[in-house]
Amino acid sequence: MHWFQELIDRFYDAHWQVTAGQSISYREIVGNAFGLASALFGLRRSVWAWPVGILGNVLLFTVFIGQAAGNGAGTTPLYGQASRQVFFVLTSVYGWWRWRRTRDAAGGPAVHPKWASSVERLALLTASLALVVACFFVFRAVGAGFPVPWWYYLADSWIFVGSIAATYAMARGWVDFWLCWIAVDLVGVPELLHFRYYPSAVLYAVYAGFVIWGFVVWLRISRRERPQRRLAEPALGPA
Repeated sequence: MHWFQELIDRFYDAHWQVTAGQSISYREIVGNAFGLASALFGLRRSVWAWPVGILGNVLLFTVFIGQAAGNGAGTTPLYGQASRQVFFVLTSVYGWWRWRRTRDAAGGPAVHPKWASSVERLALLTASLALVVACFFVFRAVGAGFPVPWWYYLADSWIFVGSIAATYAMARGWVDFWLCWIAVDLVGVPELLHFRYYPSAVLYAVYAGFVIWGFVVWLRISRRERPQRRLAEPALGPA
């Protein structure tokens, strides 16, 4: 298995030299490709969205945590970006389990989109905003003395919490999860461009258009399948 270990080591260290002073890890490129594939599977309501996404999360974790450890001069370690990959994996395991459990036995879609209820939406928003504030202070404490503006920690917290909220809402089959991703992209693209994570920034920009498309598709599906769900519900009251 020596050849396999050597192959892994070469892939881990491989970079695409964009300019004389700028290179991009192939792990970042491949990890983002897995992320896009996961989103496409999610749009099609396929269980494969989760294992494919997990592979991308693992690769991107190695990219961002490597920067946090001081590997790669000239770039900024995004603690929130690295940390969220761990929570992505945990939330994705839950989503994988839930979609497999709700998948149609006849081989149909794994989830039937619907809007979150008012109570569910309020709980998600309240918890998310509280976590953004908490993470802001935690990330700022961890990165004390780091030469970055104050908004770096707030932006990273927003992306971190928003991504987890979106993944959880996707696992629940809520149409709202696309809106969560839009909120993440609005902050994520400028931040990644500022700190020169160009492949991730490009992917986020692609996501912005893709997410709008996905939102429209899931919204139409939820409207089309809602009458069918009502017909399938047992009637209440005396027969």
